[in-house]
Amino acid sequence: MGTIPTPPPGGGPNERAARDGGGSTRVPVDRDASVSVRIDGVDVRYGPIEAVRAVDLTFHHGEIIAIIGPNGSGKSTLLSTISGLIRPSRGRVTVHPRSGDTRSRAHTVAHVLQSTVANEAVPLTVLETVRMGAYGRRGTFGRLTAEDRTAVQAAMDRMRIDDLRNRQLHELSGGQRQRAYVAQGLAQRAEVLLLDEPITGLDLLTQETIAEVIEEERAEGRTVVLTTHDVGTARMADVAVLMSTRVLAAGPPADALSPTNLAQAYGGHVHELEDGTLVLDEPHHHDHRHDDQLRR
Repeated sequence: MGTIPTPPPGGGPNERAARDGGGSTRVPVDRDASVSVRIDGVDVRYGPIEAVRAVDLTFHHGEIIAIIGPNGSGKSTLLSTISGLIRPSRGRVTVHPRSGDTRSRAHTVAHVLQSTVANEAVPLTVLETVRMGAYGRRGTFGRLTAEDRTAVQAAMDRMRIDDLRNRQLHELSGGQRQRAYVAQGLAQRAEVLLLDEPITGLDLLTQETIAEVIEEERAEGRTVVLTTHDVGTARMADVAVLMSTRVLAAGPPADALSPTNLAQAYGGHVHELEDGTLVLDEPHHHDHRHDDQLRR
């Protein structure tokens, strides 16, 4: 599954603040220019089904945030709420561009969905797919500027897919296709990059490439929010958010991803080995163990 590069000492500016030992977790709101995303009292319902409940979180520029939890815990729903694909039933999400950026949320947030099988009935090449990331600025029929074309080329170079530029998506492997989708997100030049299970089950080159890009985005002061099933990946982020419909814990991974918290999220299906390795026994999900993963 890969890992996210180790953050600088001290991590990001978020802190864990559990409320009443089990309700939603509120991360202290920082109203200065470092705040990139504020999630205030967000509920999401699909008819009678409560997908996300009472989420209060604040993310900052220059942070990597890993959202982890069992299947059906609301991870992907929360990402879609941040990007605006899903409207919350209650509460609100506010995206704060960095000083001087007046773009709307649609242009400030890039959302890369989990890789799926390409539709052969829509014969898109890799280049056409990545260019779609720039259309939000110009419109579908707008002319791309030299700056847009430079951003598209840079995105393909960073994701190591320039040699695939004329290949159609349905001809690619799952890892190659995922790199094309991430390149599309990078071409948007957004301040907040949302990645839904970006490296799960993919080849090593794709894992390493995406991990490098995540680190680079953080170094440029952007916010990266990713979902994952892997404790090792989540531990390498600046901030870990442990979800089970509501937020069980949020903050430095060493605190938020304690064995006690993980056991609460996964219903007790957490096993700690003698060497400190944590193994999640989640129904319907096979947890691949790598030497560099799941280490406390």
